[in-house]
Amino acid sequence: MRRSYKFLLRPTGKQAATLAQCLEDHRVLYNAALEHRRTAYHKAGVTVHYGDQSGELKHIRSDDPAGQGRWSFSSQQATLRRLEKAFAAFFRRVKAGQKPGFPRFKGRGWFDTVEWPKDGDGCRWDSQPEHPTATFVRLQGVGHVRVHQHRPVLGRVKTIGIKREGNRWYVILSCDDVPAQALPATGAVVGLDVGVASLVTTSDGEHLANPRHLQASAGRLAAAQRDLARKKRGSKRRRKAVARVAVVHAKVRRQRLDGAHKVALALVRDYGVIVHEDLRIANMTRSAAGTIQAPGRNVAQKSGLNRSILDAGWGVFLTVLAHKAESAGRELIAVNPANTSRTCARCGHCAKENRVTQAEFICMACGHTAHADVNAAVNILRAGLVLRDAAEAA
Repeated sequence: MRRSYKFLLRPTGKQAATLAQCLEDHRVLYNAALEHRRTAYHKAGVTVHYGDQSGELKHIRSDDPAGQGRWSFSSQQATLRRLEKAFAAFFRRVKAGQKPGFPRFKGRGWFDTVEWPKDGDGCRWDSQPEHPTATFVRLQGVGHVRVHQHRPVLGRVKTIGIKREGNRWYVILSCDDVPAQALPATGAVVGLDVGVASLVTTSDGEHLANPRHLQASAGRLAAAQRDLARKKRGSKRRRKAVARVAVVHAKVRRQRLDGAHKVALALVRDYGVIVHEDLRIANMTRSAAGTIQAPGRNVAQKSGLNRSILDAGWGVFLTVLAHKAESAGRELIAVNPANTSRTCARCGHCAKENRVTQAEFICMACGHTAHADVNAAVNILRAGLVLRDAAEAA
């Protein structure tokens, strides 16, 4: 199986400046390639592809040896392939009748990753294995950069990438042939209902708290945003204020990811079959504002609900859970969430009136009472087991 590892880099001041210049030159290359495609099509009706632009890299590098010529040829090819993928996705959306989203030019601060497609070609993981206490990655044009490696790397390193997040730098390794770390069979099954009051409620009646990291940092974030609003656009002080806002958001993101890993790991260790809702989070968090001709209702309430859903990090949690379940050899089943919170887990009666409050469930048919989220989790588990039995029978 394939797995990615993300480690914090510890570059020197000079290396950090060189990494920033590497990103900038790759951004310039991306924008120039995009402009080349646009101009060729508008002026001559010619469609330019990755192969055409990759063939011109040799001349671009020879004309600018101190700029584009100092970086890895393979990493520049990866940047051009990135543009090719953007156009492929654009044409796919056009064909499907979706909102096209034509590829855009990347402004400063909107191009934060560079990839080397092959370990050993312009880059080298663990480039100084003789060092007794530290790990280094060598990047062409940058040198040997120290890595804060907090866990072992399994499998064979295939690609290496660098990413800038605020004032931090990370190295991302994509590894092939990573052995699965299967956990002992438990025979236990569980249904999960994700929510805002509790991040996860299990069919066993356990409630896993929603830490609400964004809400906890709302004061610091509001102060940083007010400070940013007072700064003049284009000024050095505004750039610093933007960085301070980014630091707050980055911390919230790391806290949310860390919490998702801990909750997912606990579930994967305890249960062999895990059933969850197949949520369409992007649809659930759309604005209720509507249009000028048909304005929406309860816009403020829907905005607050959207913020709470995104703060809970359902998407992050379900993604992490899927990865951990695959690695541990657990079975993960996604079911349609429709009416799971309105259906009685005892008699099967489905009615809107069954859910008296956000937390209280009382069946209008048989009088069954339960916590609403626990009742929903039981229904989710049963639906998942039905799907599982049907798949095995087929």
